[in-house]
Amino acid sequence: MNKSKAAIVVLAAGRGMRFHGDGHKLEQRLTLHATNAPTTVLARTLGHAVETGLRVVVVTSLALAPLVRQVMAERDVVVLPEQDSQGRPSAVGMGHSIAAGVSAAGDADGWLIVPADMPMLRPASMLAVASAIAHYPVAYAQYRGRRGHPVGFSAELYSELVDLQGDEGARRVVARFPSQGIEVDDPGVLVDVDTVEDLARLQTMP
Repeated sequence: MNKSKAAIVVLAAGRGMRFHGDGHKLEQRLTLHATNAPTTVLARTLGHAVETGLRVVVVTSLALAPLVRQVMAERDVVVLPEQDSQGRPSAVGMGHSIAAGVSAAGDADGWLIVPADMPMLRPASMLAVASAIAHYPVAYAQYRGRRGHPVGFSAELYSELVDLQGDEGARRVVARFPSQGIEVDDPGVLVDVDTVEDLARLQTMP
């Protein structure tokens, strides 16, 4: 078990509107040359997060919850409600997802935000950012100088994160506080699956 008490918040509630294939992008089958073992985009991302030994909380939608529960224990799954207490459609967006995940792991020493569509992101890169937020309010992985994921936040930013709303995510928090790029030898910090073409490129990666 890693000594860090940071938690990983995996964001798996998006609709994936740019993916025009059959089904949601997170449930797409993925067979990589390195392993030849079939998996899904979501399962590989979650597998790498779990490998870190850090606590992992997955924020998801009602529709995707069954897919998440195939990999994660119920206690680690946060399902965003479809309606509020008045029966109106609930507000959705990356900001709401981050707030829900951070709130669910509120006793952590910090939080790493990991989009669920990043199956090439390595455990070591997550751990590097987790170590960095012991020294910086905000840290993020970068590869050859290009900013990527995860983005990590120290515990002092809890109130900022749980107040997030809408689709902006945590960009305003990153802009307000000093941040540190952590160089890693991992091109996966830049690779996500938004389109069918993105998925096809992944299948050819080593």
